[in-house]
Amino acid sequence: MSALYELPVFGLTLTLGIYLVSYALYHRLGRPGLLSPVLITVIGVAAVLQLMGMPYALYMQQVTLLTLLLGPATVALAVPLLRNGRALASSAPAVVLTLVLGGLVSIAVTVGAMVGLGADEAMLRAALPRSVTSPVGLTIAETLQASVPMAVVLTLISGVLGAVVGPALLTLIRVRDERARGFAIGLTSHGIGTSRVLSESTVSGGWSSAAMVLNALVMTVTLPMVAALVTG
Repeated sequence: MSALYELPVFGLTLTLGIYLVSYALYHRLGRPGLLSPVLITVIGVAAVLQLMGMPYALYMQQVTLLTLLLGPATVALAVPLLRNGRALASSAPAVVLTLVLGGLVSIAVTVGAMVGLGADEAMLRAALPRSVTSPVGLTIAETLQASVPMAVVLTLISGVLGAVVGPALLTLIRVRDERARGFAIGLTSHGIGTSRVLSESTVSGGWSSAAMVLNALVMTVTLPMVAALVTG
């Protein structure tokens, strides 16, 4: 086993292979939230590493290329804002109010749940970026000196739950406006939720992408202050 996983391209090949298979399966089955390619890839890679006994540090060395691509991925998040800038500007008061209230609720729920469950300071710091899209969330986790792997797992759980429950909940409470549906999902479920609402309409997907980016910008500034306040 060690001879196999010590090959320089093993980690990269493993990650891309599982992702491509899960991506094809995800689309063939109608994009169910529980089969999000990102989630399945994380679970698949973790299972293989555990079964083979491959050190996580070695795996990270082999996927350095993917880590480097997080930078361009973060910059590319500006595209949804450019595409939807005029529509967002025309609804600026509602957008700002939703961002503020959504951010407050997200932080309050996260801190309340962690404190209520008796989580330690390290777990609380890792949980704070859970509603922020992964490329930005990882940077925030590092800024908070939190466990990056734990932050990734909590972000994925948040995204999957939002993608699975969010659209049905919005339908249940009769939110039919495509802009409102998309913005709500993007605000709470980032990329995973956005991919789900894209199957509903391109309008919902565009507003979800914009919400995801705006929330990331706000949380980048807000979460370090929240962490200092609640863990100070």
